[in-house]
Amino acid sequence: MGRSCMTEPDDPTPDEQPDSLGLARDIADSYRGGPPADPRKRRRRARPSPRRGQRDDPVPLADVMGDMLKERGWDERLSTQRIYTDWAGIVGPEVAEHSEVVGYADGIVEIKADSTAWARELQFLAATLVRKLNEELGHGSVLRIDVRGPQAPSWTKGKRTLRNARGPRDTYG
Repeated sequence: MGRSCMTEPDDPTPDEQPDSLGLARDIADSYRGGPPADPRKRRRRARPSPRRGQRDDPVPLADVMGDMLKERGWDERLSTQRIYTDWAGIVGPEVAEHSEVVGYADGIVEIKADSTAWARELQFLAATLVRKLNEELGHGSVLRIDVRGPQAPSWTKGKRTLRNARGPRDTYG
């Protein structure tokens, strides 16, 4: 008898055909020596959470970096670095032209002025600058500003120094 009209009872119907991934798992299980998997009890992949999405979904790098900075507590330290990079934008171009930030530690900003007159002016503006910096960087980021004027040349170091000399008095006779 021919098989043209009849199907055998062991043949699966088209709705019950195993998918290619399931077939590959069955073959892998048979090589491992495991029991053949029941196609009705296949493991289903966990659905991704709606917040996270699938692992293969593209995510903007800025979002990933922002999350990493917050998780590790680096966002506060990074914002305080703006003292160096945005100094002119925070204090204004005229003040920035005559001063530069040389250090920041424990809420204290060290500023070097290019003249003694500007050092004195920055000392008068210190409270205003602290307020502006805290507005830009976050409350409590800056506690105090230390201003230094230009430093006079050192007579104790260099090529032509002598031990136990008396400074410029020995140099000029």
